[in-house]
Amino acid sequence: MIDAAGLTKRFDDVVAVDELSFTVGPGEIVGLLGANGAGKTTAMKMTLGLLTPTSGRVAIDGLAIRDVDRRVMGYVPQGLGLYGDLTVAENVAFVASAFGVSPPSLDEDGLGAIANRRIDEISLGLRRRVAFLVARCHEPSVLILDEPTSGVGPLGRARLWETIHETAAGGAAVLVSTHHMDEAEECDRVVLMASGRAVMTGAVNEIVARFTTVAIASDLTDTQLRGLRDAGGTVLVGHPGWRIIGVDIAEVCDVLGTPEGVVATPSSFEEAFVALAT
Repeated sequence: MIDAAGLTKRFDDVVAVDELSFTVGPGEIVGLLGANGAGKTTAMKMTLGLLTPTSGRVAIDGLAIRDVDRRVMGYVPQGLGLYGDLTVAENVAFVASAFGVSPPSLDEDGLGAIANRRIDEISLGLRRRVAFLVARCHEPSVLILDEPTSGVGPLGRARLWETIHETAAGGAAVLVSTHHMDEAEECDRVVLMASGRAVMTGAVNEIVARFTTVAIASDLTDTQLRGLRDAGGTVLVGHPGWRIIGVDIAEVCDVLGTPEGVVATPSSFEEAFVALAT
């Protein structure tokens, strides 16, 4: 459904997105993961046609973005796009009317109890649930969600991800951004972004399998730490000791000799991302 190729966006001398390519198929959830400022929102706005790429292209179901019927797309921006002085029911009715569809049932989505409350009066978690409902009220085949769980507690995040999975199970192509590394496993594939570029793409288990971490239980001097970095290792503080990514045990021993408590362990997804992004 979504095919982005070579997307680049420059703002004067700043390259916000640099040669980014990705695809999202029907029924698939693809995550753009990266720190704040990695270029995720800019990439999404180009995918939506809200920003014109400096170079590159986006196609939705084979059509150039300028030719796409906007009714096939649903969007939840970071700011949610809701009217704070309108009630929940009025927000939903307004958007449904704009798309020429009947308003969805608030009761079925568990929002009936707050139907007559203004958006400004409800919690962020409830606002995000309303924004999800608004974005899906016209049953789009493409759903784009910009950090949809930001600021929401663990239970609220779990409920929002249930909704995302239900939407994908219905056949929609879902593109979602997040800076929560633990949410990567909710996605079928992830695009890891740093400084506007994709540093790796794939399923979480595929990415993690490419890395091994060397755990060191003993203390290290500043000179030893510099030596590990010079050898190409990414050095992280462990509990206890240190965790080194990007070099194997033999390379660690070349730098340190043979310190006690050195062992190779599987990398976590967070460690793999840090190694890729540095």
